[in-house]
Amino acid sequence: VQLQASGGGVVQAGGSLRLSCAASGRLLSSSVINWFRQDPGKEREFVASIRWGYGTTVYADSVKGRFTISRDTAKNTVYLQMNSLKPEDTATYYCARGTSPAEESGPYVSWGQGTQVTVSS
Repeated sequence: VQLQASGGGVVQAGGSLRLSCAASGRLLSSSVINWFRQDPGKEREFVASIRWGYGTTVYADSVKGRFTISRDTAKNTVYLQMNSLKPEDTATYYCARGTSPAEESGPYVSWGQGTQVTVSS
């Protein structure tokens, strides 16, 4: 299964963006789709996750109440709705498939390419 992230762009602080992560093949119910982000010079940071078959979600404290992760099983796509964006949300956002929230590596982990989000002040 390959992942394709899209939807990044440039937005003013306080604005919104919706990222998409489209899977090329069938996802198992136990699969977890994670969103991470990384700014140059900083460590990669977990943002949010959703378990494909059940819809259960996990969020980083830094985005709780502002970001919402969801999935459309018919379209094989996971979304990350980002509201009230702040300059510190600026980063390249990546989606990854795994088996648990915030899982970055392992035999069942695969990554999509990143999409750039820039929030101007």
